[in-house]
Amino acid sequence: MFDAAVLQGKRILVTGGGTGLGKEMAVGFAAHGAHVYICGRRKEVLDLAVAEIRERSRGQADALIANVRDPDSIEAMMSAIWADGPLTGLVNNAGANFLAPTESLSPRGYEAIRSTVMDGSFYASVACGKRWIAAGLPGVIISNLVTWVWTGSAYVVPAAMAKAAVHAMTMSLAVEWGPKGIRVNAIAPGPFPTEGAWDKLNPLAETGVGATQADEVPLRRFGKMDELRNLLIFLMSDGCSYITGDTISIDGGHHLAAPSTFAGLAKLSPADWQRAREAIQASVRKEKETRSI
Repeated sequence: MFDAAVLQGKRILVTGGGTGLGKEMAVGFAAHGAHVYICGRRKEVLDLAVAEIRERSRGQADALIANVRDPDSIEAMMSAIWADGPLTGLVNNAGANFLAPTESLSPRGYEAIRSTVMDGSFYASVACGKRWIAAGLPGVIISNLVTWVWTGSAYVVPAAMAKAAVHAMTMSLAVEWGPKGIRVNAIAPGPFPTEGAWDKLNPLAETGVGATQADEVPLRRFGKMDELRNLLIFLMSDGCSYITGDTISIDGGHHLAAPSTFAGLAKLSPADWQRAREAIQASVRKEKETRSI
């Protein structure tokens, strides 16, 4: 869809880019000329991801260890990147989520999701923004959200809350930083299945409700990674430099048709929820075992 050099000269950081949608975005950026950076907390995951991104894109990719929940960690990472030159773009992609009845959530579980999604997006945006402003440089920020920012969703309340906060940040910073040449947008993907995330959002047959079902999408299918990459490449490019402050859905019309949330899980019994928790925990153990190989 795009010239292979459409992002030539761009330097883009994708937080949480070692897995899932973030890694797929990074492949798209690197394949179109950008020097891509990814960050995360696990060196072995990042090393594997960088090798894969380079191989698939034939482009430039590097990784840095950082914890988006920790502003000092974010600052150290940004300083290391800027030592080689300023970023031109940031994708706030790092996230956390799992299904649970809200009354069963622990403060620790809530904090893990909120701090990764909301705090991490804020820390990274400010770390980039203040550097661009001080140097008089333009920049682009894109946050990876979800259509629940407009509808909310039962059984994923901390994630819906945190994503809605970043949606508000997107609109607010677009106005505040627009005069300084910084564009701030967000995307709201529908169902784009990735193994790690899908295991936690659809752990059992009983949890296969509207939010994770292709036949509930008006286009009657899940999204394709190239479609997601195309939107991100466009928003990062100089070809759409008049778009700011928007959260753009890419969900096949899912949130317009409903049900695009997890409201249907109200039918689950306590025994069903216990089985779902066990399946999610098994998925987490599987991820940890894979990382240690």
